[in-house]
Amino acid sequence: MTLPPDPTLDEIAAALAPRLPLHAAFDGWRDLAVERAAADLGVDPDIARLAFKGGAVAMIDAWFASIDARMLESLPARQLAAMPVRQRIVALIEARLALLAPDREALRRAIAILAMPPNLARAARLGWRAADMMWRAAGDTATDYNHYTKRTTLAAIYGATLIAFLDDESEGHADSRAFLARRIDGLMRFEKAKAQLFNSGGERLSLSRFVGRLRYPIV
Repeated sequence: MTLPPDPTLDEIAAALAPRLPLHAAFDGWRDLAVERAAADLGVDPDIARLAFKGGAVAMIDAWFASIDARMLESLPARQLAAMPVRQRIVALIEARLALLAPDREALRRAIAILAMPPNLARAARLGWRAADMMWRAAGDTATDYNHYTKRTTLAAIYGATLIAFLDDESEGHADSRAFLARRIDGLMRFEKAKAQLFNSGGERLSLSRFVGRLRYPIV
């Protein structure tokens, strides 16, 4: 990413973000990684540190945001539209894994930081953001409770896949892809069962009627 003249701190952070893991893998997610990434792009290190005044979590957030953007660039809307929904979700997660693959040590360090109790809420927001972006890219337009359940479930699947991915030494990360495929199959079965339950016969399930049938079953 080329910096514009007189860039804002946000623009500096976005430009440095893809280079941070190159240095964080060795120097950790700390100021030294920011300074070295700044040197790569000829940015004043003092200004670069200001762009990440939130510390390690701000650096990780910016890196993950760059992964979000690059994921969408690698899978244009027209390409995704030609796929079934299941394949879209798998393709989006696999694109993320491919982007993260060169920086697995930095990812390992990032996950360890996000797993610290003070950072758990921020970690959950980052997982939600990734899941939301993937569902939107896949064409999901749900605005009811499905909006939340889909994203919560996908964030959990993505997080579990990342943990498996960290120690996957199989060729082409085949084990991680198989792990992902099994969990996406489970997600699709859940979504199908949920749709059948709440839309049986074209009508939304009535909770009061359901409870009434439990008490007074139709025979």
